[in-house]
Amino acid sequence: MANNKNQHFVPRCHLRPFTQGAEGLAISLFNLERKKLISNAPVKNQCSKDYFYGTDEQLEDAIQLVESGYSRSLRDLLQDNRSLSEENKTVFRIFWLFQHLRTEAAAMSAVQMAETTRNIADLPPGEFSLGIKEAVQIACRTFAGAMHELDDLKFCIIKNKTDFPFITSDNPAVLTNRWQLENKKTHGLSFGMRSAGMLAILPLTPRLLLLGYDGDVYSVPNERGVVEIRSTRDAIAFNRHQFLQCVANVYVHDATHEDALVKHYSEIETARPKSRHIIHYAEIDSTHGGHARYVVIPPEKRDKTKEAIMHTQVIHPHPGIWPSQVKIRANGSVYTNGTGMGYVRASRTHTASGPDFKREHP
Repeated sequence: MANNKNQHFVPRCHLRPFTQGAEGLAISLFNLERKKLISNAPVKNQCSKDYFYGTDEQLEDAIQLVESGYSRSLRDLLQDNRSLSEENKTVFRIFWLFQHLRTEAAAMSAVQMAETTRNIADLPPGEFSLGIKEAVQIACRTFAGAMHELDDLKFCIIKNKTDFPFITSDNPAVLTNRWQLENKKTHGLSFGMRSAGMLAILPLTPRLLLLGYDGDVYSVPNERGVVEIRSTRDAIAFNRHQFLQCVANVYVHDATHEDALVKHYSEIETARPKSRHIIHYAEIDSTHGGHARYVVIPPEKRDKTKEAIMHTQVIHPHPGIWPSQVKIRANGSVYTNGTGMGYVRASRTHTASGPDFKREHP
């Protein structure tokens, strides 16, 4: 049995720099639905659920190991943020990956995709179903096999010298891709951690943020792994990703920023996707010489007697503006693989396929 009943999917060690007062017991949250800031909310009640990870004591111990490493590296950085050491870079990279996979938002998305797939395929209750705890435990197991997928990314610390602080959220470890979202050839396609042009974003404190980037696609000038930003527009550009990716709340250390948060959210509100995924349904149309041809149709018009393929596509919102420090290289080494379905650079690849395929039989 796990020792802690109240389990955080965004740990208190991450939220602590955004809290109020020396004790770190209260935090200001901005609720997107109400468009209202609530000050002095108890941190212990934020981003947590009873036995969110289940009752596996070994899993809980492993999670605490990742979080304790993050806490130590963050303390090191707060004491000296003139450079980013290789050791701390590794710790922050691992924490970003684990945090990206384990939140309630990630679990909800997996559950919703499974439910949509099950409904379209008319599967009986209980078959191809997934609960929140199951989704979280699967994500934790996925983490072990995905730890080296970010090894070829470059990482740096963004030091905020503007009048507006970085914010965090209930889904703070953001995966995005400026190159793909702005490239006409890849418009509308999904991307992931193996994709060329990946960006990883994680606010660390109101004044520090971790940025991971594909160095073959982007140029981010820095000095010993540190970049200073002095334009409020750049801080807003980073913060927009928290508004776009969170489930319900963003967090700010100073309640006096409520009016600015309302304004900044209103500028990006319509870009938040109503659904985080789309299911494409394609049923067999013809066969020629051993090859099958499928045609995409609306799921409600499907012929249940025909073989079909379902393709899950993740929806990635565009922030509208990007930090000026993240520049796309004019001579980046991304190139098409010749099929129109993939983009490759070094060990990273992009495919037009989504993360999940399921075959339906008559």
